[in-house]
Amino acid sequence: MRAAETPPTTNPRIRVTDVRLLSDNWYTLHTTTFDIQAADGSWSSQSRETYDRGNGATILLYDVDRRTVLLTSQFRYPAYVNGHPDGMLLETAAGLLDDDDPETAIRREAIEETGHRVGEVTHVFDAFMSPGSVTERLHFYAAPYDAGTREHAGGGLVDEGEHITLVELDIDAALDLVESGGIIDAKSIMLLQWAVLRGPFATR
Repeated sequence: MRAAETPPTTNPRIRVTDVRLLSDNWYTLHTTTFDIQAADGSWSSQSRETYDRGNGATILLYDVDRRTVLLTSQFRYPAYVNGHPDGMLLETAAGLLDDDDPETAIRREAIEETGHRVGEVTHVFDAFMSPGSVTERLHFYAAPYDAGTREHAGGGLVDEGEHITLVELDIDAALDLVESGGIIDAKSIMLLQWAVLRGPFATR
C-alpha cells in the first residue's frame, strides 16, 4: 500500500504548490514545495523530499512458557554503510504490505521468514518510523509460537534476495542486547519493550 500521490487537503494551514518526481527506480522519491501557516498567521514556503516505499508490518513471536522470542538476522546494507560493523541486524519478522491488509501481510511474512504459521495475533500499535522523510506507516503485531506452529525452516524468499537466519533468545537476553547495542533495530526494540511493559512478559 502506497501513500496517496495526490497531496491531501485536510490541513488548512498547509497548501501544496508543487510536487516533482525525482526517482521511481525501486520505490518513489518526490520533492514537494508547500506553504505553511505559522501560529501568528504568517505564511512561509518550505520544500521537502519524501521517500515512499509503501507501508509495512512487523511481528514479535513469543513463547511465554519458555520466556523466549524468535527474531531474524539478515544483512542490511543501509546500516552497514552507516557504521554498523557487519550489517547483520537482529530484527522482528517484517515486510511491506502488498495489496492486502496489515494482518494478512504479517501472517505471510511470519511464515516466509520464520516458518511459523501463527494463530491469533495481537495488534499492538502503529507508528511512523522516520516521518521526517519516509512516508511508511508500520503496523506492529505480536503472536505466540511453539513447536506446533512451525511448518518449515523459514529463511525468507531466495528469489527476493532474502537470506534470513532465525535467532531464538531468552527475553531477558534480548533486552540485554538492546542495552548493549546488540539489537539496534527500532521496530524490534519497540516490540521487545512492549512485551515486558504491557505484553506477554509484563508483571501484572
